[in-house]
Amino acid sequence: MARRAAGFIALVISALGLWAIATPAGATPAHRASATHALEQGVLNNMNAFRREHGLAPLRLSTALTAAARKHSADMATRGYFSHTSAGGTSFDRRIARFYPMGNKRFWSVGENLLWSSPDVDASRALDMWINSPEHKRNMLTARWKEIGLAAVHVPSAPGTYGGREVTIVTADFGVRR
Repeated sequence: MARRAAGFIALVISALGLWAIATPAGATPAHRASATHALEQGVLNNMNAFRREHGLAPLRLSTALTAAARKHSADMATRGYFSHTSAGGTSFDRRIARFYPMGNKRFWSVGENLLWSSPDVDASRALDMWINSPEHKRNMLTARWKEIGLAAVHVPSAPGTYGGREVTIVTADFGVRR
């Protein structure tokens, strides 16, 4: 039993040693999660400031839209594509409706902004990229939006479109139901 325990401890120490070698300093999962959360919060704050500058109401964070955005960002990172259409061919509005349904409301509308950056992007740069794209800027300045879902996903090596690079993918899903 003592021999088995010693072997197990050696295995754990070896695994921890490999993890330390393969993980850049400061890039622990907790650190990365904290950084993506800070990016999401910064994008929300900056976007609402941008909307206020243009006389528009700020957007409320929606857990349903955030769940849709998080699923899409993670799917793009895992499968290596970058598109509003899902990997299976579902349009963005139908994909979002799974998380943010019309329910008993009379009006429902959604929009989406995407971006990816290699390796990192901060909230100011994310907003600048969208401002410099007429379609994305129009989405941010759409008066009818009342809610937003934001999700940033960071992966050390994304396949497909991303060429194995370290990337951060951000999805912003806009919506209104009334």
